[in-house]
Amino acid sequence: MQKIKKLWQKIDPFSLQVRLTIGITAAFAVGVGGIAVWTTWQMQQILIDGHKQNIEQIAQRLPGDVEVYSEMFSLEIGLQKAIANRSTGKTLIWVKHNNSNNSIENLVPNDEASIKLMSLMRSPLSTRVYEIGDRYFVVCGKFLQVKGQQLGLLFVAQDISYEQRMFSSLVQSLGIVSLIALIIITIAIAIYIKKSLQPLRRISQLAETISVNDLSQARLHLHRAPTEVKELACTCDMMLDRLSEAWEQQRQFVGNVSHELRTPLTIVHGYLQSVLKRETNLTPTQREALETAEIEAQGTIGLLQDLLDLARADAGYLHIQIESLVLNDLVIEVAAMAMQQHDRIITLETSREQILVKADRSRLKQVLINLFDNAVKYSDSHLAIAVVLDLKAESTLIHVCDRGLGIPLSQQHLIFERFYRVDEARNRSAGGCGLGLSIVKTLVDSMGGSVTVRSKLGEGSTFTVTLPSAA
Repeated sequence: MQKIKKLWQKIDPFSLQVRLTIGITAAFAVGVGGIAVWTTWQMQQILIDGHKQNIEQIAQRLPGDVEVYSEMFSLEIGLQKAIANRSTGKTLIWVKHNNSNNSIENLVPNDEASIKLMSLMRSPLSTRVYEIGDRYFVVCGKFLQVKGQQLGLLFVAQDISYEQRMFSSLVQSLGIVSLIALIIITIAIAIYIKKSLQPLRRISQLAETISVNDLSQARLHLHRAPTEVKELACTCDMMLDRLSEAWEQQRQFVGNVSHELRTPLTIVHGYLQSVLKRETNLTPTQREALETAEIEAQGTIGLLQDLLDLARADAGYLHIQIESLVLNDLVIEVAAMAMQQHDRIITLETSREQILVKADRSRLKQVLINLFDNAVKYSDSHLAIAVVLDLKAESTLIHVCDRGLGIPLSQQHLIFERFYRVDEARNRSAGGCGLGLSIVKTLVDSMGGSVTVRSKLGEGSTFTVTLPSAA
């Protein structure tokens, strides 16, 4: 029962499979049910018509029999002998005399149903079927005339209860068999439709799981699918080709533009620094303007470097040199740089003096710098930033914790996307353009690790970097 309940909960009433199954099964049931009803009615009519012809023949021949017997006996005795001669165990014959309630009936013993049937007959009638209790009778009534004399109303009835019960039992058996067959056919239709829709599910799964890195390789190979589904798959493959080409062109454009802009901006930045260091006759306004230009140039160079790194990672040209290094020393070094640059307190918590990890030193340093910058930008200046090193069986976890604004749960899975910034916190006033965390994820993934975030509004965020341990 529990399995059936779970299976029922998995059924989607709005799915194409369920709709097709219900529609086809309903059409099949209506068609077969209509044929079954019509066939049953025809069989019923054939059964009744056979008995109708039999009693009508008896009613037609009985006057002749009475005439024959009346030549040897009186008319009343001849009528009794004719009725007795034509009566059987299932055939009832009786005559109601004119102006009298008396009747001459067959000599076969009568039961309660037969007596009740006789009492109901009052006038001539067409051949009909009567149900008396659990008994069924076919009855024919007509005027009885012998030698030009009308003797009364002749009624001939035949008991068809046994045949009717057999017919009802047959119909009931056919109904049960039809119901079982309908259930089996429904299951078969559901399985067939499920297999037929499998190519569509593959298309849906591909569309759900595909990423920019899979555009050039992801293709649908549906050899045994219906023609219409093959056409859809071919259209999807062509769309993926166009998307892959467009993405590749965009990636090359970003890489080329970043490379071409970085060189002149580096030159401009160098000249600005040289002017600020050597010129002593600058007015305060001029010096402030040059310092602002130098800061913006430096920030733009960093942005272009991030774009170049992402472009190289997308193209598979990002250089990563994995080595064993002491994580504690690197974290202390980067934390000292961040405290000096931002005038913030950064605390380090670890259970061991030396923790060895497998990583690229310069890339891991870049990851830590980005995480520290992110924590500094989006937390209060008087609150400390905590770095916790946690050693597991085969990996090392780096937790960078701040007590800042926090990130809404609905947006936490988006913050590692390029150029994405949370509306309430990551705005232009805080600096940056939404590439820092994307760089972090790209570099950590390239080193065989992973990065996650756990955050709560008003309480802060914790970014966790997981790297392979070297010990």
